[in-house]
Amino acid sequence: MRSSTPVAIVGAGPYGLSVAAHLAGAGLRPRIFGDAMQTWRSFMPNGMVLKSEGFAMNLSDPSGSYTLEAHCRDQSIPYQATGWPVPVEVFAGYGETFQKRFVPQLEETEVRHIARGDHGLALTLATGETVEARHVVLATGIRPYARTSPQLLSDLPSDRVTHSGDQGDMERFRGCKVAVIGGGASAMDAAAALHRSGATAVAITHRPEVRFYAPNGFRDRFLAPLTPLGPGWKKQLCCKWPDLFHALPQRVRLDIVARYLGPSPAWSVRDIVRDHVDLRLSTHLTRAEVTGDQVTLTMNAASGGTTTLAVDHVIAATGYDVDIDRLTLLDASLRADLQQDGKSLRLNSAFETRVKGLHVVGTPAAASFGPMLRFVCGSAFAARRTAGEICRREGAQRMPATQALTRGAMPLSEA
Repeated sequence: MRSSTPVAIVGAGPYGLSVAAHLAGAGLRPRIFGDAMQTWRSFMPNGMVLKSEGFAMNLSDPSGSYTLEAHCRDQSIPYQATGWPVPVEVFAGYGETFQKRFVPQLEETEVRHIARGDHGLALTLATGETVEARHVVLATGIRPYARTSPQLLSDLPSDRVTHSGDQGDMERFRGCKVAVIGGGASAMDAAAALHRSGATAVAITHRPEVRFYAPNGFRDRFLAPLTPLGPGWKKQLCCKWPDLFHALPQRVRLDIVARYLGPSPAWSVRDIVRDHVDLRLSTHLTRAEVTGDQVTLTMNAASGGTTTLAVDHVIAATGYDVDIDRLTLLDASLRADLQQDGKSLRLNSAFETRVKGLHVVGTPAAASFGPMLRFVCGSAFAARRTAGEICRREGAQRMPATQALTRGAMPLSEA
């Protein structure tokens, strides 16, 4: 089967849903493929709370009215704009309700392959259908870019080592001893979730300390403006002027993205980690091998000496590395034609790659527009800019917010 559409969106997380909502508000009604909020529903540790403040966790609809606060009010969930650690389950539920209201046409099928077509780009679906689109928006999230485990873990069987991005419900580890490799946010969230699930967690990191992201104090609020990325004038620049970041030299942009807003764990898990997790600081893993029914880890501490540790499973919280070659659903010829900054994409002002009609939003766009694009709060800017350019090319008219709400959006009572 073959069909065509002006716009196809791949991915149904905060960015994909926001872009789809803005396009639908202009009457384009794109085809969008994916499982709504799948990463947040299925691949976040159970019981996890989010590091960002509540006011920074909004998806973007044309009117800007259906915020996390509005969702919590409708669902009788207590809400605070700041100082309330948002449970991941609440945020996932908000995203699913947003999808039902603004993007009811979501197709829960996988896109297997994207290549050049006769009239644009051709998407091959898991159903066997081929869809030709003049515009394709990739909103695939962060999971395709999971950094592979260190070489010393690569020989372990897949049932003994997994990436933190592939974890959800930790109940399967109840009664087990699990090593978490890493000292960032993913590692500490995983370790805390393991404890809550009745497992024994050992966190191993080469860092000399784990710096938890502290809540905003009075001094911070007084001396620095509060932004969706936290308090600070640099964060204000990132949030207010992404186009200024886009104009910076490549070397400067990549350096900022690599160093700024690192993966500090949330303050909310500090006490669990401190009181219930065996934290091995300044420790380097040198070897991992299966011994009987367990995995034996060999480690060197900075203070000297070699120790071993037997565990039932290893979680590699080794982060993510945005490399477009890992997005294997793109045809190899497309990946070869994409202009890159190192391994990252170089996008124009409309989030478009070197391949005409192929747009990329979310974390891969951070190298072009700044750290804001690594967080949910960047979805509004990305959705407005991407949808605006596509509407311009397709001759669609952006509507007033009140009119957009009545076109392509399901009433909340039906969501």
